[in-house]
Amino acid sequence: MKNKNNLDPEKAEKLLFQMLLMRKFEEKSAELYTKEKIRGFLHLYIGEEAVATGIIQALKPEDYILATYREHAHALARGVDAGVIMAEMYGKQEGCSRGRGGSMHLFDKEKNFFGGNAIVSGHLPLATGMALASKKLKRDNITVCFFGEGAAAEGEFHEALNLASLWKVPVLFVCENNLYAMGTALRYTHAVQEIEKKGPAYGIESKAVDGMDLLKLMEAANKAVEQVRSSGEPYLLVCNTYRFRAHSMFDAELYRDKTEVEKWKKRDPIPKFRKYLLKENLISEAKVQELEKRLNTEIQKAVDLAEAGTWEAKEELTRFVYSENPVS
Repeated sequence: MKNKNNLDPEKAEKLLFQMLLMRKFEEKSAELYTKEKIRGFLHLYIGEEAVATGIIQALKPEDYILATYREHAHALARGVDAGVIMAEMYGKQEGCSRGRGGSMHLFDKEKNFFGGNAIVSGHLPLATGMALASKKLKRDNITVCFFGEGAAAEGEFHEALNLASLWKVPVLFVCENNLYAMGTALRYTHAVQEIEKKGPAYGIESKAVDGMDLLKLMEAANKAVEQVRSSGEPYLLVCNTYRFRAHSMFDAELYRDKTEVEKWKKRDPIPKFRKYLLKENLISEAKVQELEKRLNTEIQKAVDLAEAGTWEAKEELTRFVYSENPVS
């Protein structure tokens, strides 16, 4: 039996487990990074888990997803195996990009998960193009593009929205507004700080939602996805959220006050959702404890797979880099 928010115990448990998995996976990733098991860049999504969970639960398997370099949670929500993601971050061949992409370039064609894109705003035109291809090929799917508010200050953002509106393509633009982009406050980079006001300039319906509340996100996401699917036209959904960790593991985080961070942590979407489920009798304390044990097993299994993974042979290093059959 479902409650007023269209949740039954099975779905409630799945959503909570998903957010907890995202959180614990990234906490373990940060630990492994300090031990130099994971190298390169590492951008954590801790605090923003409700966004990826709320949006992706509304999608169909055939829908396309593009994300930024802060995409571990999106990949997990899409069903990419945690061990395969961890192996990728270790640089092992068992990773979803054969260990060549690392943290910033997760990819899984079977899941229709197309990155993991490192160039800020660079994937927005790709999303518009993929949605155009779906329209031309008469495919019954939509494209969802996650990006940060920093990308909304880039030219590609405006070009992508303009063309998406002109061509009337089925793409959902999801702005994860965490207020600081890489390390500069929104008020210093946007003359108009309400990102949702930018969509109507291109004839695109837009809405802002509390990105720290999974229930509100699910409601907004379900509506937005259904509208894009039925109309075949673009939509901009702005999720106002906050990352609890620094921009990356290299970030000294000198641009925001620690008291502000602690204030936002009180709005943590995970305990908020857990409290709601307990209150609505959609989950029990015993079940929560059981989930915690499952999570610990899942995370350890992922680490074990990565540790046991294999390095690519030197002879393979030029594979996928240079064409093996050059045109003469």
